[in-house]
This record gives sequence, C-alpha cells and structure tokens, in this order.
Amino acid sequence: MATHYYAVTWDQLHRDARALAWRLMDLGPFQGIVAISRGGLIPAAIIARELDLRLVESVCVITYQDETRGEPVITKPPAAAGDGSGFLIVDDLVDSGTTARVVRGVLPHAHFACVYAKPAGRPAVDSFVTEVSQDTWILFPWDTEQQFIEPLARRGGA
Repeated sequence: MATHYYAVTWDQLHRDARALAWRLMDLGPFQGIVAISRGGLIPAAIIARELDLRLVESVCVITYQDETRGEPVITKPPAAAGDGSGFLIVDDLVDSGTTARVVRGVLPHAHFACVYAKPAGRPAVDSFVTEVSQDTWILFPWDTEQQFIEPLARRGGA
C-alpha cells in the first residue's frame, strides 16, 4: 500500500504530456507511437497530436490490479511497430520498471517516454517529465472523480 497519494487533474496531465512532447520534438522524427494500455493511451494521444504523428499503435500489458503488482502479461503485442525502430513508446508512469522492461524486450529500438517516473523505474526509460517518490501512488484523473467533502468541523475533526 502506498504511503502517499498524489492526485493529478486532467489539466495537469495535459500540461505534463505537452511538456513531454516538447522534450521529444528534437529526438525525432518518429514514424509512430506505441501507447502502453491503459495508462499510456491518453498521454500518447496528446503527444501524437503535438508531434503530428498519425500512426498510433498500442501494446496491452497487465501488471497491476488496483494497487497490487503481479507478473506482467502482454495481452496484445504492437504488431505495426516491428522492433521499435523509429517509434516512440509512451506510458503514463514508470514505477518499478517492470512493464517498461517487458515492452522494451518487444521493442528494443524504440525511444521510451513516460510522463511520471519513480526512482526505481527511471533507468528503464529514456525520457520523462516529473519524478515522484517511490512511495507515492499517483491518482490519475481516469481513476478518480470529484465529490463534495464535509468540512472538518462537521466530521468531528477527522
């Protein structure tokens, strides 16, 4: 279980994905993007738009169930990307690096970029925008919803 939680808003994710695209501009040109499903789908769409890329492929990897990490399983390989030459891999977050290493094994010649990185996973990626502590669980906007919270005084100070 995570020690800290950090909520990312849609606006912040959009800004951070655009910042990543800015960093990637001079590293191309890229032929296309491989989004790691599911977390990388939205950042990949933003980056594809910013880099004017029309070929968007996906690789589906199951690693987590809620906050529980398991052995990664590729349920859909990125057929259009070949060995990754000329492609950009995009994910929302690199945590331990497990998913990144599995995808790198399939696409060894691609450039791997993620929006957020934890220290243990940083060596597994080529580019990222923001580093967060290893004990932080990022709450992405697709995993949360806004709701009313009672004022502290009405909750008995809890």
